[in-house]
Amino acid sequence: MSEKLPIEFVFNPEFGRDPYAAYATLRDEGPVHAIDLPPGMDAFLVIGYEHGRQALNDPRLAKGMSRGPARFREFTSTDNPVLAHNMLNSDPPDHTRLRRLVSKAFTPRRTESLRPRIQEITDGLIDAMAAKGHADLLDDFAFPLPIIVICELLGVPAEDRNDFREWSTSLVSPARDEEQTRHRAETDAATRAYFTRLIAERRAEPRDDMVSALVAASDEEELLSEQELLATLTLLLIAGHETTVNLIGNGMLALLTHPDQLQLLRDKPELLPSAIEEFLRYDGPVERATFRFAAEDLEIAGVHIPKGSIVHISLGAVDHDPEAFDAPETLDIARTENRHVAFGHGIHFCLGAPLARLEAQIAFGTLLRRLPGLALACAPSEIAWRQDGSIIRGLRALPVGF
Repeated sequence: MSEKLPIEFVFNPEFGRDPYAAYATLRDEGPVHAIDLPPGMDAFLVIGYEHGRQALNDPRLAKGMSRGPARFREFTSTDNPVLAHNMLNSDPPDHTRLRRLVSKAFTPRRTESLRPRIQEITDGLIDAMAAKGHADLLDDFAFPLPIIVICELLGVPAEDRNDFREWSTSLVSPARDEEQTRHRAETDAATRAYFTRLIAERRAEPRDDMVSALVAASDEEELLSEQELLATLTLLLIAGHETTVNLIGNGMLALLTHPDQLQLLRDKPELLPSAIEEFLRYDGPVERATFRFAAEDLEIAGVHIPKGSIVHISLGAVDHDPEAFDAPETLDIARTENRHVAFGHGIHFCLGAPLARLEAQIAFGTLLRRLPGLALACAPSEIAWRQDGSIIRGLRALPVGF
């Protein structure tokens, strides 16, 4: 294992533009690396496919925030409802109970029933773009599509979606200075107030939506505490759309910068499902999995991980491991062996993955069918990536013309 990697390794803008080259260099030195992230705490980065996949489902790596080191708990504020009490950051049996409740909204039948409405939303957004002849595909399409869908699924007014975008950016990014800490506190307060008000409205007037169902589970069946209810709603609304936004943005950038693959998909639209899986693998929407904490001393790839250490698993690096994927730096929409981990693995596998895949298939298929001249409106080198230290891998904008 190399010397401890500095925090700048993942916060440097150059890394954001092409993290896979940096991971390839690290891979020559081993699949696990000590990293100074957060500073002063024992933390490790896992970049190999075999060990990363195992670590994602290792019960010795806890997700509950209370299992993290004391300094980490001070650093992250465990009072934050989206961080401390959601199923993503919990362990069995709480995780099992929370996941079972939420999974009822994402059954295959329920997800497929949304297809006509997703198609309607997609067509409406493309109509608006086509009238202009150009667009920021992120702001005008990739963001509004999934947030409208999830808002309608939960019963939340779609006009609030711009607030969710700002809140999600803040909540998934680390607070590294006084100004960011203050902004995070303001965001925490805003999300608490919004969902507290929404819960009160549904208690007074239940509707046929998921918010009402979760409120009923909390009040009648006592399956959720008030904090868990707040956390679950926040997670679904904010984290629930990030994956699809960046799947569409990153995937379309990959396609537009690989004209041979773009033409292949136009010629063979039946390749769309495998193309979506390749977009997820090639430049997925989540760079690193959420924090895990060593509940006991353990080893990963022969590297000693002391109890209490923070373990990061780089999904992007794992999905570019040449021992698991042939020619991993090549975009191949016809790839058949594609056991990527873009949605995670094990008990924390993304519940919304079927919905994200459905939205992506409708989005890409309709864009390519209705906008045959779709192309980048700038040089690829001018495309800017988010570099806010979050776990998200996404663009700042994607200007296109047609």
